[in-house]
Amino acid sequence: MKNIANFFIIIMFLSSCNYLTLQEKEDKTSEIVAIVNTEKLFREDLINALPKNLSKSDSIVFVKSYINDWGIKQLLLNKAEKNSSLDEINEINNLVNNYKESLLINNYKELLVKQQLDTIVSDEEITAFYNLNKENFKLNEELVMVKYLHFDNKVFNKKELINLFKSDEIEDLEDLEKQQLSFKFFQFNDSIWTRLDNILLKLPFSKEKLLKKSKFIQKQDSIGLYLASIKDVLLRNDTAPLSYIKPTIKQMILHKRKIELIREIEKILVKDAIQNNNFKIY
Repeated sequence: MKNIANFFIIIMFLSSCNYLTLQEKEDKTSEIVAIVNTEKLFREDLINALPKNLSKSDSIVFVKSYINDWGIKQLLLNKAEKNSSLDEINEINNLVNNYKESLLINNYKELLVKQQLDTIVSDEEITAFYNLNKENFKLNEELVMVKYLHFDNKVFNKKELINLFKSDEIEDLEDLEKQQLSFKFFQFNDSIWTRLDNILLKLPFSKEKLLKKSKFIQKQDSIGLYLASIKDVLLRNDTAPLSYIKPTIKQMILHKRKIELIREIEKILVKDAIQNNNFKIY
């Protein structure tokens, strides 16, 4: 209790000071501003922690809070060390050392990978990987090839837009695209696979309706008219199409290369160490 009382006396004394002097460029970086037992908080620590461009009042609040948090941390740490057994402390130190070693090693590996990994993946390599592992690429979601269009009730040429949307002619699609500023939202490319869940967020059609191939469906509400055309559908557990899963396959190939590169680096490292008598096994 005495230590805690002394600590808060220090806090009360420091709180009355003008902490903006911390930003002055005087040679007082070794000045002590708080003490808890044998631990000291220096003026330099506060200067380094103090954010730039704070107002006078905000600076005072920040410094008070920082000192208070530091003090509480030191008090808790002191109590924790006193109430921990030697085995517990050793176990924690081992965990800290292991974590530090892992961070250093992983950072070094990432540096080597960044320098040496070939990140170019050809379409041929992706296709070969897909064909070899096709059974592993099962969908866990529904996909659709769809084009859709939504415009409000104020559009004057509604019938013309519907006819252009229904048409398969490239010229009609181009005419439709020229009027896109009149649309709420649209997608005219029905050659790409899209997650059904994303479509359901935009169109007021039922899931069952969108999972059926359909040349044309429409729905009117108070907001406007919705048009859709379902070209193709894939269900859950169907094999994922290459075009849809291509980015995933590329990442899988790069990950495989990364693992192989790290293993090769480790082999070379061990071989060189043995040759230079830096690694001996007895």
